[in-house]
Amino acid sequence: MKSIKFRPLHDRVLVRRIEQEEKTPGGIIIPDTAKEKPMEGEVIAVGSGTRLEDGKILPLDVKAGDRILFGKWSGTEVKFSGEEYLVMKESDIMGIVAA
Repeated sequence: MKSIKFRPLHDRVLVRRIEQEEKTPGGIIIPDTAKEKPMEGEVIAVGSGTRLEDGKILPLDVKAGDRILFGKWSGTEVKFSGEEYLVMKESDIMGIVAA
């Protein structure tokens, strides 16, 4: 993996989409024009956490390397070294996929 010089702030998370299979379970090949953007990704980097009203920092529930599910319209697309990533708030993440 390339080294990315980006550190999310606060409750933000940097995510790389995980591409879906190009075939259905029945063997039908899905053309690029019919594919939807995947809603599954790998956490690359996380911010320090959410700052509470009393000034304490609440750490995030996700960590680098977690495989996650997120909403279809979640995050902001960014590009580093020719590769596309998403920056999103932790609240946009629906859950962590168990290995």
